Amino acid sequence: MDRRIVILLIGIALTAPVHCGLRGTASLLSPQDEAFLDDLSYRTVLYFWEQADPNTGLVRDRAGVTGERRSDLASIAATGFGLTALCIAADRGWIAADDARERARVTLRFLAERAFHKNGWLYHWMNAQTGAREWASEVSSIDTALLLAGVLTVRQCFSTDAEIVARATAIYERVDFPWMLNGHPTLLSHGWTPEGGFLPSRWDTYSEHMILYLLAIGSPTHPISPESWYAWRRTPITYAGYTYIYGAPPLFIHQYSHAWIDFRHRREERGRRTNWFENSIAATRAHREFCLRLAAEFPRSYSETVWGITASDCWWQGRQQYCDWGGPPPPGFPRDGRIDGTVVPSAAAGSLMFTPDISLAALRTMKEKFSAEYGERFWGRYGFTDAFNPTTGWVNPDVIGISVGITLLSAENLRTGQVWNWFMRNPEILRAMEAVGLRPET
Repeated sequence: MDRRIVILLIGIALTAPVHCGLRGTASLLSPQDEAFLDDLSYRTVLYFWEQADPNTGLVRDRAGVTGERRSDLASIAATGFGLTALCIAADRGWIAADDARERARVTLRFLAERAFHKNGWLYHWMNAQTGAREWASEVSSIDTALLLAGVLTVRQCFSTDAEIVARATAIYERVDFPWMLNGHPTLLSHGWTPEGGFLPSRWDTYSEHMILYLLAIGSPTHPISPESWYAWRRTPITYAGYTYIYGAPPLFIHQYSHAWIDFRHRREERGRRTNWFENSIAATRAHREFCLRLAAEFPRSYSETVWGITASDCWWQGRQQYCDWGGPPPPGFPRDGRIDGTVVPSAAAGSLMFTPDISLAALRTMKEKFSAEYGERFWGRYGFTDAFNPTTGWVNPDVIGISVGITLLSAENLRTGQVWNWFMRNPEILRAMEAVGLRPET
């Protein structure tokens, strides 16, 4: 085990309980919960520190559970999580503040001066060392938005650093949001390629795109209409007694925007008057019930305290590939036929900020039970494996950056609310929420 992790855990054991939730509130977590989350969060921070290229700041898409470098394929979404991780690491003293600020500067300089962009939008996949386009990828609207979330987080976390503030502001303000509408009055495109132009799909139904729309509506230089917020479909579903807005099976769609935007105690003024934070709580609890109903078919995989399926690697048709799976399915549709007993830890981890009671129990049970069975293949330098299957014995040898990222940010929001605190200091976001009628509940 890493020497710093050992020292960290010894320190936790010797200290009194700390506060969780927003700082200054009464603690809801036991000392054992805090020790577990400290260990998990520190390991996830290591991923973003070690798997970012020191000369570009671009974060690799994946790595081995025990720290092996897989390739130089970088993800701009993972880089957004990585910028936010620098703030958490500096705030907790896991990385020297000067080192964290310098890594943020390096990243912002590269994004501002060297990375290719199309009207401010960036390629989904880049080479971590050079920034060259990889996999003939698209200029991605949602992945650029997740990058911008990290850019605006460091702008507030390191607000006394003039270079960071200036570069972060310039990167956000150069994004031409109306261009990504591609002629539509309200709905943004998924992306663009130089070979084929705009992708045919639009963000037209509930998904992880809420942060994209709020960034676009709040832009001080290239805004889109606040009516865009209400242009995408909101389809309700009821499962196991929980009613919520549904968009796609993977649980991450209910998590990613919330990693930065504090939707608590806010409700839309129009339509169903949705409270999106409560919506994600209901979606998580319904998802757990979905897994429990799978327990009869996969008794070794799912239980009251082992559950969770969201987009991840999977073993399917004789090879490892990526599955955009989850549940429950909408009424009248069968569940994903690829579901085979695989458990994805980031499903529960990404909902720590919503449902700490069931999410913490699941994560602690997984660590205690399956670390003994699978060892470092399951719980390694960067925390949990991306996915594993207790029914078949398959354990993914990799972790994936965006799944590590949602684990870290959700855990920090549960414990301190600090990511919310930093991001919500950006006036553009508050202006966008006001414009669409996402106002505090009275």
